[in-house]
Amino acid sequence: MQVHYAEGKGEAARAALHAFLDALPGWPGFLGAELLLSPAQPELTLVASRWADEVPPVPVPDGVRAWVFQVQANR
Repeated sequence: MQVHYAEGKGEAARAALHAFLDALPGWPGFLGAELLLSPAQPELTLVASRWADEVPPVPVPDGVRAWVFQVQANR
């Protein structure tokens, strides 16, 4: 399994990441995702998504940074 994180700052990024989240279920291997906000960092928005295998080449919105991680262990 792999995890994809996409992060952006500001209201425009928050709206773009919400639309990004809505589009993820159409990609093969998608298992689920969350849109995350933190009271400690109110400008930051994060989408954390889980994938059965390799993350497909999902296009992230402009100004959004993204990383892919391989799950090494879970409980």
